[in-house]
Amino acid sequence: MNYHFSAYLYRLQYIQRWSLMRSTAPENVAQHSFQVALLAHMLCTIGNAHFGRSLNADRASTMALFHDATEVFTGDIATPVKHNNSRLLSSFREMEQVAADRLAAMIPPELSAVYAPLLQPHTSPPGSEDAGLLRYVKAADVLDAYLKCVWEVAAGNREFAAAKEQTAAKLHVLGMPEMEYFLKHMAPGFEMSLDELSSSASQGQSAGQPESIE
Repeated sequence: MNYHFSAYLYRLQYIQRWSLMRSTAPENVAQHSFQVALLAHMLCTIGNAHFGRSLNADRASTMALFHDATEVFTGDIATPVKHNNSRLLSSFREMEQVAADRLAAMIPPELSAVYAPLLQPHTSPPGSEDAGLLRYVKAADVLDAYLKCVWEVAAGNREFAAAKEQTAAKLHVLGMPEMEYFLKHMAPGFEMSLDELSSSASQGQSAGQPESIE
């Protein structure tokens, strides 16, 4: 018997994001999932290193990779549309459930215990590790949207100016010290050109910071 789970996930690269916005650089769900995985891992690691957490960064990164898997069937529905009213949001949640069930049916039975829960992380029991990490995955999801807005505005695209401010407000409301650390120390680089990044890195090395290893 053939199982098409992985083949469908590869098709996330054909699901475009920001469909209602004029972008300087198109973004698909596969790219977004990768970036959210990077950010979730980073937020957890910051929490462990600076704020005394004991977070499983690797697990959070894995959860992030699959967090939008159902969009291979539902597509990416813009947030203003999805949250326009409670009935519409409820219908979308039902669509997500149907999509998750359909994907889960494509997983080989002996692998289902690993992958099926990743398709529906919101069903994790309260107090479980996954339930705790889901907060970081959701935060990383919003952070990635913010960084997309930052990048677009830095490129001169005013289409994303209001979204940048709105998304920044959402990040601060989270009340996560890990997020504030990232926004202060890491996010500014997203507004720089490649030359500016290189110059800044060179100045840091000359000031005694260790050189990066490629």
